[in-house]
Amino acid sequence: MFYEVEFDVRNLNHWIGDRTSHMKLAMILGRHTGVVVEVHATHKNDVVIVDDWSSARDVRDFALEYLPEGLYYDRNRYWDVRDCARCGDRASSCRKCYNYNGQQLAFDLDPENVDCPYHGHIGDKIARGRGLSFCMHEFRQVKGQAIRLLAELRSAYGDVRIVFSGRGFHLVVYDEHAYFLSAGQRKSIAKEISARYDIDEWVTEGESRLMRLPYSLNALVSRKCMELKGERVLKEFDPRHTGQVIPKFARSS
Repeated sequence: MFYEVEFDVRNLNHWIGDRTSHMKLAMILGRHTGVVVEVHATHKNDVVIVDDWSSARDVRDFALEYLPEGLYYDRNRYWDVRDCARCGDRASSCRKCYNYNGQQLAFDLDPENVDCPYHGHIGDKIARGRGLSFCMHEFRQVKGQAIRLLAELRSAYGDVRIVFSGRGFHLVVYDEHAYFLSAGQRKSIAKEISARYDIDEWVTEGESRLMRLPYSLNALVSRKCMELKGERVLKEFDPRHTGQVIPKFARSS
């Protein structure tokens, strides 16, 4: 129902801009929820790469066919994704490829990474089989971190945007020079920032390239992934009550 009725194709098209031939998309069908369309059940746990698309309407069509629990974009930038479709090499070799044109710098703050006086350390949560769960104490802590990290990054970069992932926050750098940071520079940045913030280091290092697609549905929590504009919006943001991120089907439940 979300992708049929509510998926914001117009704004997604604006976000995509001129990147259709330079950006891959990806889907995870049912790895965490276990919910998957029967015809695609054999790919439930796989990352399904989408490199044959040209508009947000194509993205919607893929979503309606596969009904993924998560839609993502690849932070790598390519000269032409059609060349990637013909490539049989492993993803780890992308940076050495003639078709690679940099990677977006990003920081991923998830609430379950926060040490909680009620639920313990992330290791404790994983041991209890609750590694993806979080409480509002953890969410408020990570929101505070996102506000501080955003201010810090904006003192170093010209174009930094913050996105609510449905659970936590993504801080994404659009500065052109940041696309060409070396692997060593990314590791150094990740180490420095992780000393003060509960980021997933492997995202900043570039090891994990996928970032949740804005305007898509995070089916783990029934919340929309949305860019948040303005510090006031971020400070007042509450995923339980902020209508911008609550899909219509969840408002009456």
